Amino acid sequence: MIIGVSSTVFSENNLEESLESVSKEFSHWEIFSEAEHDLNKVYRRLLAVKDSYSGMTFSVHSPISETNLAGLSERMREASVLEIIATMERMAELDMNTLTVHPGTASFSIKNQEDKALLQAKKSMRTLDRASAEFGITVAVENMPSLSFMLGREASQLQEIITDTDLGVCFDIGHANTTGQMDSMIELLGRRIVNVHIHDNNGDRDSHMTIGEGSIDFHSVLSKLRGYSGRYIIESKGLESAVVSKSRLELLTGL
Repeated sequence: MIIGVSSTVFSENNLEESLESVSKEFSHWEIFSEAEHDLNKVYRRLLAVKDSYSGMTFSVHSPISETNLAGLSERMREASVLEIIATMERMAELDMNTLTVHPGTASFSIKNQEDKALLQAKKSMRTLDRASAEFGITVAVENMPSLSFMLGREASQLQEIITDTDLGVCFDIGHANTTGQMDSMIELLGRRIVNVHIHDNNGDRDSHMTIGEGSIDFHSVLSKLRGYSGRYIIESKGLESAVVSKSRLELLTGL
């Protein structure tokens, strides 16, 4: 088992400083590709320094704030796809091989648009599937928390979104706790899980709490993931919380 870390907070800071801090506590970093860590802007700097951190490996979380793979505007959807493909190109240059993406959102303001957004998301996924094969990238489509405008909250819908593709799944344990989909995600999509996000909450919102501070029964969840041998990415509000979560996860798994 590899335990890594990811936090949107890191992306507020200088890349080199973040790498130095993260590498002292973790051997894997899932870089959130926005702001100061936008891979399309910083890849040359990362290429220059990453080999000096022996034993450190990397994966990427695609940009989400300005992209929507389910956008009803075809121009906006296509631009989002192109942005993520550009991220794949940089990843290939950096020898990074796992990219987590969000399936997209329906309209924030207009009701009854989810079916249309779902069709757009499926179209985007087919394009990303072809691009992932070209660049040698494993794409993991993430299940979403209990927010009505987000696609992929339920296992059955996430399965539909990635149907007819070879895309994998990023199983977000915290998100599944807010939607009551913990068992369904594992039962329906377990064989396609290629990345796991782990954090805690009380089921009411996606609060990214330190492991052990919320209501998730991690013993139960981890036992159901026995067949999974990939990375567990701790998502946190900062490095200090992530370090505590790491120690608790190690106790849970007997590492």
